[in-house]
Amino acid sequence: MTFQHHPITARSWLFAPGDSEKKMGKAADSAADIALFDLEDAVSAEKKPVARRMVHDFIASRPASERHRLWVRINPLDGPHTLADLAAIMPARPGGIMLPKVYGRADVEKLDKYLEALEAANGIEQGSTPVIVLVTETAEAMFHTGDYKGAPRVVALTWGAEDLADSIGASSNTNADGSYSFTYELARSLTLLGAAAAGVTAIETIQGDFRNLDSLRERAEKVRRDGYRGMLAIHPAQVDVINAAFTPTDDEIAQAQEIVDIFAANPGVGAIGYKGGMLDRPHLSRAETLLKQAGQM
Repeated sequence: MTFQHHPITARSWLFAPGDSEKKMGKAADSAADIALFDLEDAVSAEKKPVARRMVHDFIASRPASERHRLWVRINPLDGPHTLADLAAIMPARPGGIMLPKVYGRADVEKLDKYLEALEAANGIEQGSTPVIVLVTETAEAMFHTGDYKGAPRVVALTWGAEDLADSIGASSNTNADGSYSFTYELARSLTLLGAAAAGVTAIETIQGDFRNLDSLRERAEKVRRDGYRGMLAIHPAQVDVINAAFTPTDDEIAQAQEIVDIFAANPGVGAIGYKGGMLDRPHLSRAETLLKQAGQM
């Protein structure tokens, strides 16, 4: 029987370099929904063997009940490190894998085969290790953001602007005011649309300026309104802001419940007057989605 994954509800995904036990400990002990130990960009090539052992040992040292939130970003499949990463960390049973710098769905399918073999070798339930995919870090991947429906193990899609800039030879990915320029806003939109098409969770990319928490709050609240359900973080100080931004407020929950109750009291009706306006079925769907996010349904 194929393991059935569901879209993940994690709001905050906090990176920690895999060669720092101290930073991994801070991430694991933080309020982040996911602690994401990095074997890729945060670790130099010469330190990767040591970092693999450190990540394995750290995850293995934590109680089994915690490991579902201890994920690992491995190195990309087009380099020499992927299999070594997986062989080192899978015996510790990480909560999930982040796959960076994909070119398309075929990379996810290749990772699935690797994970199948390593799950079998380590007594892990077949297909149970979930995956989040960075779907915009190469120019080619931008043309395949809508291809992940039914892709094995995938529970979330996210995006990145720095590696995409390198991929296309850009000298900058921002406008003069610091906002992302068109190509990177396109990447954000395509990730959101791809996640919706695949029925998985859309996760916003990092904010590099970790000291500017007001800007982070504004951005997180904006992308949540757009449809994102969580955000990557690079510093523990960002976690509480992200968690708050992606948690429905009491007023939102109350309004959503009122909309659901109105339709429940009027079965079969397609549109209903409400506070001087009209509600139709998309309003009901959004209200139900918000209540599910809040654990009310």
